[in-house]
Amino acid sequence: MSYVSRADEGVVSVSQAIPDERAAFIRRTYAHLAGAIAAFAALEVWLLRSSLGDAMLQFISRNQYGWLMVLGGFILIGWLARGLAHNVDSQGAQYLGLALYTVAEAVIFVPILYIATRYSAPSVLNNALLLTGTMFAGLTFVAFTTRKDFSFLRGTLMVGGFVALGLIVGGTAFGFDLGLWFSVGMVGLASAAILYDTSRIIHHYRPDQHVAASLELFASVALLFWYILSIFMRRR
Repeated sequence: MSYVSRADEGVVSVSQAIPDERAAFIRRTYAHLAGAIAAFAALEVWLLRSSLGDAMLQFISRNQYGWLMVLGGFILIGWLARGLAHNVDSQGAQYLGLALYTVAEAVIFVPILYIATRYSAPSVLNNALLLTGTMFAGLTFVAFTTRKDFSFLRGTLMVGGFVALGLIVGGTAFGFDLGLWFSVGMVGLASAAILYDTSRIIHHYRPDQHVAASLELFASVALLFWYILSIFMRRR
């Protein structure tokens, strides 16, 4: 979900920029998104070949609050990375934020991908990747063709995010399974986040915020992939 920053007063948003500048911003944003996804995939291959997957699974299984510790660390790193990526005064800080967030996503995905690659049929991961890509392409198409401003989704995303976090904490603390419908609901929330992020790319970001824009899209796509993969794994 999106980190919302306030642009400085008087700064032109991408919707007010000249067409060439707007097109260049969109190209840079999606090029950086592709780069983040490629780096995530490469890191994941390396991490899954290491002993980290088994170590994380043992840590989570042996500690009641192990997953909450991992999730808490990810949230803190994500908050720091977003702050860096939205730093309009330093391009170096922006790239550091994107790199930091990509590494954090790769690490937190290790347990679920470790299980998916070792204990599920190959079609599970392949189908999850295919469906995630198809849904992302479809949602992006809707946002760009309708050019609708989905800023109204911000409140829904914030409330939904806090509710989801509360359910995850409660499920871990009290030992209940959140079930299939929770994953389905999170797919819906991630889809809304992609619409919201894409709308901000069209209407609200500044032309020099392509790194921050790509980070927010990457975060929403990763969330979508996580819960689509969870659904496929649960069906198996």
